[in-house]
Amino acid sequence: MKELTTAIYGSGKERRLLKGALVAADEGARACDILIAAGGHIEAVEPDIAGSVDARVVDIAGSLVVPGFVDAHQHLDKTGVVSPNPSGTLQGAREAFARFARTASREDIADRARRTILQCRGHGTTAIRSHVNVDKDAGFAGLEVLRDIRAELGDTMTLQFVAFMTPHPNQDLDWLEANIADAAELADAIGGTPAVAEDPGRYLDILFEAAARHDLPVDLHMDEHLDADRLLFDAVIDRTERYGMQGRVILGHASVLSAVPWSSFQRICDRLLRNRIGVITLPAANLYLQGRDRDVLPPRGLTRVRDLLQAGVPVAAACDNIQDPFIPTGSGDLLEIARWTFLASYLGADDIGEAFAMITDVPAMLTGLADTYGLRKGARADMVICDCANTTDLVARGTGHRSVLINGLLVS
Repeated sequence: MKELTTAIYGSGKERRLLKGALVAADEGARACDILIAAGGHIEAVEPDIAGSVDARVVDIAGSLVVPGFVDAHQHLDKTGVVSPNPSGTLQGAREAFARFARTASREDIADRARRTILQCRGHGTTAIRSHVNVDKDAGFAGLEVLRDIRAELGDTMTLQFVAFMTPHPNQDLDWLEANIADAAELADAIGGTPAVAEDPGRYLDILFEAAARHDLPVDLHMDEHLDADRLLFDAVIDRTERYGMQGRVILGHASVLSAVPWSSFQRICDRLLRNRIGVITLPAANLYLQGRDRDVLPPRGLTRVRDLLQAGVPVAAACDNIQDPFIPTGSGDLLEIARWTFLASYLGADDIGEAFAMITDVPAMLTGLADTYGLRKGARADMVICDCANTTDLVARGTGHRSVLINGLLVS
């Protein structure tokens, strides 16, 4: 394996021909060769590319090659924070991080975020979208620090940032409204959590108006609770239509959909489809935080993943928080998240392929990366090489080895 690693790496600035790769196909996997250009994009994915091509030839016969994993919802400013959350609830976690954020140094934010990014990259994640708190406690520190890290990592990791405009109790919305334009200048999307805002309607207007004005997508924490009498989906979808944001809105969590009657879910689902709104399920957070007040049959807390998929709504799965007051565990391995999603969402044995798509093609599409994503001519050479027979095997069993290439460079 050392020889393989050295061969794949080469100088990092030369063409490489990966011979005998197993590439996912409808029937499982097919043998192909992958030609990687010196600039880091894929020149060809074809059976038996001529060995005479001017490139370093690397024999990877029998190794599965898949596109890099895309984590469409993380919180890199929170990762690694040690702050007590005795209640184990969402509100307890929010309060714990708010206390910490008041004194967190930029160096600390950078060290924690960098450590998690490299850990995720080692597991095969080649792109991360992170929500980053913007509020009276944190200011813009998180966004500014993470932008510096993005510049530092360059082509070795794709990073996007959501300006997570965070409302806290007894903080009116004036500060967020006055500062959202500056936040938008630092971010790739506008986000927030309307269910905890003191005035959800005004709060959503602030978010959508700024997103439309700055031509940014909207990425929300949506009804991350299980109270069927407290729904904001229609308010969000109304604004999606009003501001012409169809196809540019993502709803994370959406936990409450599992608590509403089937007729209510169908109506909301139809509106999601008409407005091309995607959903991201975060199984680690929802399994850990939701349902702690129930003493009989506590709910799993996830959204209706299976029903959304069957209806045609795009659903991705992501890590969310990693080792902080919201989720005290987490390895940053999206294969683990795909497995949890598969098990906790009542998916069937034939749906493992759906779980794989939820950490690859679907989040790439939702985050706007689809044009340069995948194992195809012209895409960035972001890929994972592993010892599995096919993607079903990869999700179900895992892999004992992963080589990770980003933009054609070996990074792990």
